[in-house]
Amino acid sequence: MKKLSLTTKIFLGLALGIVVGLFLQPVPDVASTYIKPFGTLFLNMIKLIIVPLVFSSLIVGTCSLDDVRKLGRIGGKTVAYYMFTTAFAVTIGLVLANLTNVGGGFSIPTDAKVDVTAAPNVIDTLINIIPSNPLKALVDGNMLQIIAFAIIIGIGIIGIGEKGKVLFNFFDAFAEVTYKIIGVIMLYAPIGVFALITPVVAVNGPAVLLPLMKLILVVYAGCILHAVITYSITLKLFAKVNPFKFFKGIAPAMIFSFTTASSSGTLPITMKSAEENLGVPKSITSFVLPLGATINMDGTAIYQGICAIFIAQVYGLDLSIGAQLTIILTATLASIGTAGVPGAGMIMLGMVLQSVGLPMEGIILIAGVDRILDMARTCVNVTGDASCAVIVSATEGELNMERYNSTIK
Repeated sequence: MKKLSLTTKIFLGLALGIVVGLFLQPVPDVASTYIKPFGTLFLNMIKLIIVPLVFSSLIVGTCSLDDVRKLGRIGGKTVAYYMFTTAFAVTIGLVLANLTNVGGGFSIPTDAKVDVTAAPNVIDTLINIIPSNPLKALVDGNMLQIIAFAIIIGIGIIGIGEKGKVLFNFFDAFAEVTYKIIGVIMLYAPIGVFALITPVVAVNGPAVLLPLMKLILVVYAGCILHAVITYSITLKLFAKVNPFKFFKGIAPAMIFSFTTASSSGTLPITMKSAEENLGVPKSITSFVLPLGATINMDGTAIYQGICAIFIAQVYGLDLSIGAQLTIILTATLASIGTAGVPGAGMIMLGMVLQSVGLPMEGIILIAGVDRILDMARTCVNVTGDASCAVIVSATEGELNMERYNSTIK
């Protein structure tokens, strides 16, 4: 087992968890009571380090750029890439949903209920990016505010020159401590993945999945197509690199995000994989990946497009081309408007349905399998974050090509 790579160990944990979950379907409480706590412990360890990691690494990453103009250039490239791929993702979702008639033959349940948190106003979200109380933002884990505060501190350190080196060295050492802790936590990852996936399979199982299998298959197909086509093309076009090596290098983060359905929870693994496997420098990963984990939602955008068409077809409603263009625009902007909000996928779906006049009650149709869909869309979100880091590094001339190409067989 010691000779196996982390990717292989995590995959084995995932596969074993699925098998054990199927075996425990008659007694799902066993999985929830005795196995799930080990997964919860693993997630708690990851959550323990997320805020210190994001805060310290963003400050170090900002300072490492050593030029406010370069910071603005990299930030512009990052946001532009995220917005473009999100718009393309929701378009893929809409096309697939229309071609497959995803909502055909589905009956509407009348007794189901689901609570959807009110979506925040986009303008309010943008205003609230700057925290009035940065310590409260750190305690609450408000990622957008933490990112803004860290970047402001980093710019301040750059601004005072030599006097800021002491503070930079402190955060640099603190970031290294978080990386070391992550390395130790990752030794437990295969067990954590096993313990997280087992109860999901045991509790849901085929009985819940089969009635909505068509929806699930279309969402998964959209996620796979977007990852394989969009990211491969952008990597080849902008970074001039081998896409196969990219997917191989980011595989640990993809598997882990699929299991946990948490972009933020996967962030330490995404950063580690991007740096060690793909040759992305820390100065880029420390800036691009935390930002992506907060605002980049390609997989969620695919989910929005497919589910909107699904709900419209179930209710016998036709969506015009104009309405579908509205869905693209709304889902793209909502990826920022709902950043850092728990249950962002469901909130975004509510915003999309409202934008084109579809019944909000339609959300109840997919609430039962939302966790299954969340696994795929989170995996795509994380993959998109990493592709952006590679592209930004390459366009800045900072991608370590020797490391990137070192494991191609």
